[in-house]
Amino acid sequence: MKIYWRPKQVSRIALVAIAALSLCGFLAVERFKVQTKGRYYKEKMAASRLAADAFATLGRERQKQKHKPDPISDPTGSGLMGELMTPVTSNSGSLRAKQTTINPNFAAVVVDMLRRGGVEKGDTVAIGFSGSFPALNVSVLAAMQVLELRPLIISSNAASQWGANDPSFLWIDWERTLVEKKVLAFRSLAASIGGIEDRGLGMSADGRQVIVSAIEKSGVPYMEPKDYQDSVAMRMKIYQDAAGDQPIKAYVNVGGGTTSVGTKVGKHIFQPGLNLRPPVGGPAIDSIMSRFADEGVPVIHLINVNQIARRYGLAVTPAEMPPVGQGTVFSRAEYNPWIAGGLLLAILAALYAFVRSDVGFRLMQLGGRKRGNPEPMV
Repeated sequence: MKIYWRPKQVSRIALVAIAALSLCGFLAVERFKVQTKGRYYKEKMAASRLAADAFATLGRERQKQKHKPDPISDPTGSGLMGELMTPVTSNSGSLRAKQTTINPNFAAVVVDMLRRGGVEKGDTVAIGFSGSFPALNVSVLAAMQVLELRPLIISSNAASQWGANDPSFLWIDWERTLVEKKVLAFRSLAASIGGIEDRGLGMSADGRQVIVSAIEKSGVPYMEPKDYQDSVAMRMKIYQDAAGDQPIKAYVNVGGGTTSVGTKVGKHIFQPGLNLRPPVGGPAIDSIMSRFADEGVPVIHLINVNQIARRYGLAVTPAEMPPVGQGTVFSRAEYNPWIAGGLLLAILAALYAFVRSDVGFRLMQLGGRKRGNPEPMV
């Protein structure tokens, strides 16, 4: 018959020692975390570097135009922030949100969303841009170029406050500049005024004419819908005709373009970021996003940018231009499995030695501490 031994009682000193070991181990696990690169790290870095190059190119262009960044609205000195109010301003806008988009690492966020949406090299992606978040538009294009995708772009060119609302340098001009400087390779298939009903309702006639003239000068076809429904139908036809036999694998919306999101109500039905399925329980608002979602196409909704920035570890309203590679979108601090595993084994061994066997008892005896005789257990 095999005899098992245990002490009459577990030493308090041993219990304290085990507790101390656990506490020290916990602190070590928390202190010595390791940085783990996220998925698609190389693509994310490349896209962010390209976005940074594009930002710098646009900043130099603004300098040539004698534009001086306002240190209050444009603390990074990027030259990419618009004005409070101009003739081509379509709506109110959040200054903090616009400042947050001046970050090339948003290109990495777009890479992450596209990849998680199942988009692969060579795929066709439909895009709806507005002039409200031009820096975010640039990040999207940088991601498209690095991933070697085929973007089908339709742009509306009115802009909310602090967006691309400089009458002499609208979004369509940003796009043209980046192509001419050979930084990015993509142009819009068509461009509209934007704003209410995609026709700039509520803007002055002079403001609307400034936008139309800029579009005509750019060489991009001018899209002139009759009303909201006509704009949705025209856009869908442009996308479908341009895609041809190739399926559209994702739709990317930037900002709150009326026909893209479906008015102010539709704007908040979809979650910020990647939407793999149509929203549940939302009102039936006809829009480009809802039509693609109903067809099973993943929708990337780039709005509420501060929320997205926090989710991916990007700076909110940065005081200086964030360096490429900054944010949890690239890498995360994770627990070291070797330290955690070693600690667990040490605690289990200590518990076994002092609670389940007489090893701890004998060690205490060797140390000169007598705690009574062991009791036999059958």
